[in-house]
Amino acid sequence: MHLVIDGHGGDAEALQNHDLIYDFLDTMPDRIGMTKMIPPQVYTYHGQKPQDWGVSGFVLIAESHISVHTFPDRRHVNIDIFSCKSFDAPECAKIVESSFGLTKLNSNILERGLEYLNDQEAYSGMVRERVGLTQPTKTGDART
Repeated sequence: MHLVIDGHGGDAEALQNHDLIYDFLDTMPDRIGMTKMIPPQVYTYHGQKPQDWGVSGFVLIAESHISVHTFPDRRHVNIDIFSCKSFDAPECAKIVESSFGLTKLNSNILERGLEYLNDQEAYSGMVRERVGLTQPTKTGDART
């Protein structure tokens, strides 16, 4: 499951606050029942155009990743929550909306990992591959 969020009308202070973005990425995996693999990474980016600057961050989870890209001057944020395990997408959208003070939020769900039959099989297959219990084949498929 891949939740893609475009947030508009956000709080410019929140969108440039490294601590808030770090805390969001640090606590979100637990809030949605996922397994954080490393501490979040958060960086400031300055683009070629002055208004393109922002803060980007990500956290790797055993089930995949969560990423945040903000544009404070535009009051905009892009967030991806990608997991081989199902999660409550509407609840995630509410958390994002309140965390960044958004006035408008567009979200889409992309179904990914459709080769797995169920959440348990997806979780188990992805985690086994990540911890080295299976080896990818030449085509990228995992084998036990």
